[in-house]
Amino acid sequence: MRLWGGRFTEDDDADERVAAFGRSIDVDRELALDDLDGSVAHVRGLGRAGILTDTEVATLVAGLQDLRRDVENGELAWDPALEDVHLNLEAALTERLGALAGKLHTGRSRNDQVATDLRLWTRRAIDDLDRGLLAFEEALVGLAEHEGDAILPGTTHTQPAQPVLLSHHLLAYVEMAERDRGRLADARRRLNVSPLGSGALAGAGYPLDREATAEELGFDGVTANSLDAVGDRDFVVETLAAVALGMVHLSRLAEELVWWSNPRFGFVRVADAYSTGSSMMPNKRNPDPAELVRGRSARTISALASVLTILKGLPLGYQRDLQEDKAPLFDAVATYGASIGIMAGLIATLAVDRDRMRAAADEGYTTATAVADALVRRGVPFRAAHHVVGSLVGRAERDLVPTLDAVSDAVIVEVLRVTEDATAASLADEPGIGAAVRAAASVDGSLAAADVIGGTAPDRVAAALAAARARLDRTRGAATDR
Repeated sequence: MRLWGGRFTEDDDADERVAAFGRSIDVDRELALDDLDGSVAHVRGLGRAGILTDTEVATLVAGLQDLRRDVENGELAWDPALEDVHLNLEAALTERLGALAGKLHTGRSRNDQVATDLRLWTRRAIDDLDRGLLAFEEALVGLAEHEGDAILPGTTHTQPAQPVLLSHHLLAYVEMAERDRGRLADARRRLNVSPLGSGALAGAGYPLDREATAEELGFDGVTANSLDAVGDRDFVVETLAAVALGMVHLSRLAEELVWWSNPRFGFVRVADAYSTGSSMMPNKRNPDPAELVRGRSARTISALASVLTILKGLPLGYQRDLQEDKAPLFDAVATYGASIGIMAGLIATLAVDRDRMRAAADEGYTTATAVADALVRRGVPFRAAHHVVGSLVGRAERDLVPTLDAVSDAVIVEVLRVTEDATAASLADEPGIGAAVRAAASVDGSLAAADVIGGTAPDRVAAALAAARARLDRTRGAATDR
């Protein structure tokens, strides 16, 4: 018998197609432990309100805790005929306790029940994701510490731009991960209020102490409006937005690793454990896990779009459409969590070819900007300096000189002398100008020149890396203290 079936006669039972269409147990049984936690707190709240006796409270709580053990051990048999996780658990409790179990749902609707369950689940999921992101940051920082002074060409438009330290490049992803953690923390803060006691839409019809129940469940407070509380899924959207953006960040790193591991680059070698072969080509070594992370970012983006689309046409209150919020949330969170773990492991086992990176950093005249800046420091307007160095690059290309720090004094003087800017032209007669330009044009000189907070100068990167390590140590220490 359906637990909500008093309104309906047996002849009016929906046919099996309708029942199957509305069934959600295969998805929402993920909420079972959260549902049981919420039920225990609700029972105790009914006891505080004098609706249940102390004996009834004790019996119901013990029954719910027994159910929890069965769920955790995989021993509870789920009945698809009972639609969802809530009715399955209530029916199982009824089998064990009889009519007393019928008092469990006093003052509660599945509307505020599922809203509470989903907040509890999402809160746990965010905490798990945060721990995963910290491990990912640990892998990035560890590689940056181990290969801190490796140099590679930084790019814009996927073309060689300026040399940067590998540690600087890796710390960029640490910054992204920290923002991802911050977005998840913001979502957690806003979701951490209890809807329990909101009833179906108008509030419970009993003098329940909602704040006491919320405190027992670890919430910071209670929702202020029952109508909003049962239909609010902003917290799902916020979490999915953070997850989708986090996956985009992982996808960007995955894209770079795919290219870097190509022998034409040869910057890195992905460990065997994070590589696969080809069923046809014996030579292949594919970074498949990174490619899957890149591909699965689409799933999390789709999940965000799905929930936004579900919500966009809903009036206030609970609507059955909201049953469809769980599958995209659960899948996106699982995808993101698994991807974080894969990328952390891949980074932690990555082998870096410092020589190949450094050779690539010398290609494409990546120190040109540093040379222009050096001329500016000698009084040349930047636009004139830009033109001079552009001419110098063009001359080096024609003469097949591979780097600007290999250009001769004679060529440097010649290029300076023919420029229209008087200050730049006057430098042609300055003693030692060729050596000064070549010093600025070296990779080491270019790196050292970027000496600002957030720049790639070695001392600045070392300070940023030390700060990242200290932050991770503090966070780990705070977690241990808790």
